[in-house]
Amino acid sequence: MEESTIRLTVFLSLIFILGIAQKLFPRRKPTQSQPKRWLTNFSLVILDSLIVRLTLGLLLPVIVANWAQEQSIGLFNMVSAPYALAAVISVFCLDALIYWQHRIFHRIPVLWRLHRVHHYDADYDLSTALRFHPIEILLSVMVKNTAIILLGAPAAAVILFEVILNGMALFNHANLALPEKADRILRRFIVTPDMHRVHHSIYSNEMHSNFGFNLSIWDRLFSSYVPQPKDGHKKMRIGQPDAGKLPTNSLVWLLGSALKQPLKK
Repeated sequence: MEESTIRLTVFLSLIFILGIAQKLFPRRKPTQSQPKRWLTNFSLVILDSLIVRLTLGLLLPVIVANWAQEQSIGLFNMVSAPYALAAVISVFCLDALIYWQHRIFHRIPVLWRLHRVHHYDADYDLSTALRFHPIEILLSVMVKNTAIILLGAPAAAVILFEVILNGMALFNHANLALPEKADRILRRFIVTPDMHRVHHSIYSNEMHSNFGFNLSIWDRLFSSYVPQPKDGHKKMRIGQPDAGKLPTNSLVWLLGSALKQPLKK
C-alpha cells in the first residue's frame, strides 16, 4: 500500500471515529455554526494538499527519504545502525523538530501571522487540526525535508511519523471529554485534548504554551507546559483576542486579509 493511501485511510478513519466520539462525549458546547466552520477548515486542508502536490510533488517527505538513501546522504545512511533503532531515533527527532518549529512560528512575527490563521478558530474540535495557511504548510514540509535528509531517516520511519503527525493532531484537537484520571495518566506521555486546548486560549501566557503535538515531554523539558486554563475548559475563550467581528470563518479572509491584522501577542 502506498504512503499516501495509508495516510488517507488513517486520516478518514480517525475523522469518522473522533467525530462520533466528540459528538457523544463533548468537552465544550460549540459557540459557532459547526457546518460553516467545518466547510472552511476542510476547504483549507484540501487547498493545502493541492498546493503541496502542485509545488512540492517530487519533494514529499517519503520521496526525499528514499532519495537520501539512494545518495547515501544523512546520518543513518552513512553509519551502520539497526534499522529499528534508526527508525525510532528518527521519529523521536522529528517529533522534537515539530515542537521547536511550532515555538518559532509563535516567536517570529512574520511566521506568527501565518500560524495565527490556525488560532483564529473561535471553536475547538477535530476540524481545527486542518486549519493552516498554505504557506505555513509549505514551509513546514521544507523544514521537515531538511531534517529527513540530515538524519538519513528511513522511509518507513517517515511514513510512521506522518501517520502519527496527522493522527495525533486530530486527536488532541478533538472536542473530547476524557475521564480526568485517563487524561492525567495519558498526558504524562502524550498530548491530550485538554492539554492542547490550553494552547488555543485567548490569553497570551496560555496561547504561547503547550507546543507539543505528540509527546508531552518537550513542553515539560523546555518549560512551556501549562496544565490547565485559568478559566477552566468549559468557560475558557478560544481563539484570538482581536477577532471581534472579523470574518474568521471566511476562507478568502483567512488566506489574505488575516495576514494583515495587527499583531497582538
